[in-house]
Amino acid sequence: MAGVMNRLKNLDAYPKINDDFYSRTLSGGLITLAFSLVMLILFFSELRLYLHPVTESQLRVDTSRGEKLRINFDVTFPALACSIISLDSMDISGEQHLDVRHDISKRRLDAYGNVIETRQDGIGHTKIENPLQKHGGRLEHNETYCGSCYGAEASDDECCNSCEEVREAYRKKGWAMTDPDIIDQCKREGFVQRVKEEEGEGCNIFGFLEVNKVAGSFHFVPGKTFRQSGFHLQDLLVFQGDSYNISHKVNSLTFGDRFPGVVNPLDGVQWTQETLNGMYQYFIKVVPTEYTDVRGHVIQSNQFSVTEHFEKTEAGRTQSLPGVFFFYDLSPIKVIFTEQHVEFLHFLTNVCAIVGGIFTVSGIIDSFVYHGQRAIKKKMEIGKFG
Repeated sequence: MAGVMNRLKNLDAYPKINDDFYSRTLSGGLITLAFSLVMLILFFSELRLYLHPVTESQLRVDTSRGEKLRINFDVTFPALACSIISLDSMDISGEQHLDVRHDISKRRLDAYGNVIETRQDGIGHTKIENPLQKHGGRLEHNETYCGSCYGAEASDDECCNSCEEVREAYRKKGWAMTDPDIIDQCKREGFVQRVKEEEGEGCNIFGFLEVNKVAGSFHFVPGKTFRQSGFHLQDLLVFQGDSYNISHKVNSLTFGDRFPGVVNPLDGVQWTQETLNGMYQYFIKVVPTEYTDVRGHVIQSNQFSVTEHFEKTEAGRTQSLPGVFFFYDLSPIKVIFTEQHVEFLHFLTNVCAIVGGIFTVSGIIDSFVYHGQRAIKKKMEIGKFG
């Protein structure tokens, strides 16, 4: 038994020194105190990293197909009235939506930016007050109302019962409705009067679009967009003048849901127009992004970068329309962020490395200081007796 105990003693990698051989110094105490403080700082830093999740990123080819892309926007136009702003979207697949109204809201703003009214997009409803019928006469008591489309009917039985329906029929024909005063529906609804009442006001338009996940564009323009001879034109209402101030502020713009840490470069961006009519263009590169939090919840979203360009609108150029245009293209590379905790064994390994490393380094420095002091003291003594 004694032999076994002796063998265990021989395996001791930490031989002990008798207390009589220890020499405690002031420098050693200061070094111990300083490095103990450093050790505590590093320990709590490692503990914080362990308790809080870290985010790892990787890149993959985006193989998703047939998905929809949600564009959330909030844009303020301080010098354009809500009644004349329309929103259009189109993509390279050929799908287009002109004068989008669903999921869109507008806030009328006064000259100081205060909200006057919040409403869903649209001018109003038809007032049935002895309206003009399609056949030219006035509505009788026993008749059903069927308003004229003023030559823009797609079929003989089509009716246009509101100013907006007449404008839509004109748009489908590729016509511009430049004088609403001659349209009975617009006069009865007070369309012209309402637009004139909003002169000098601004507009905050916000909502979202659901578009195909392909390259495309959407834009805010004054008037209603229609196509003629392959070009996009606008029925810029004659009572609004020939120039439009498209100064604007992008309060927020996101492609998909927000996720922790995302930075959208257009949030809060403001531009003031200093010349006459023009197109302000944003060219956006959308990067598909997937974010998985520590609980395993997955957020499918996007990041984007942007460049900006302003182009003056020249008279006679049908390709150049006043407005704010957002052109977006999608990257084939997908960024994947994964939020996860550091493993306990990894944390334990780092703590041991901190303790052992600090202990070793402090020992080296203490030994260097101690032997340096002894050498200096010895030389001073030799010089004193020499």
